[in-house]
Amino acid sequence: MNSDANEPFWRTKSLDEMDAAEWESLCDGCGRCCLVKLQDEDTEAIAYTDIGCKLLDDDGCRCRDYPNRQAQVPDCVRLTPQTVRALDWLPPSCAYRLVEEGRDLYWWHHLVSGDRDSVHAAGVSVRGKVAALEDELPLEDFIEHMVRWPLRLPRGAIRRLAKAVPLNAAAAPSAASPRKR
Repeated sequence: MNSDANEPFWRTKSLDEMDAAEWESLCDGCGRCCLVKLQDEDTEAIAYTDIGCKLLDDDGCRCRDYPNRQAQVPDCVRLTPQTVRALDWLPPSCAYRLVEEGRDLYWWHHLVSGDRDSVHAAGVSVRGKVAALEDELPLEDFIEHMVRWPLRLPRGAIRRLAKAVPLNAAAAPSAASPRKR
């Protein structure tokens, strides 16, 4: 990828080229990937639920024990450039997915807005949408909690996206701006 000092790193680097700090900063804190997903045994189709991982802080939309999450939740998926490419269930708003697809970050992402709460204000995060944590319900009840909203962008966020004007043109690209390859 081309490197331009005036462009933000997510527009000039591939996921593989990012350092650890850049990689971690890509997470917008929406918590959508921390929702329990169910897989149909026959079709292998994935369905989201409104049930959070037992480590999800459903108000802050972050993991309560991020450094030790895989020891506590063995099926927690650690995102790497390779897993991002392989996973088909990452939400459409996921910054890792967007960068991998050569798309730009949305206006609510803290790297664009400068505010970690903009993801919540846009209605993109799971705040207020989690029915329970996985250790609060019996497994047989999970199917009753299947939802489609994690795979959609909120209407208000889409409307604002169309009207978005960057606060700082150098740091805040529009969502339609292509990333350099």
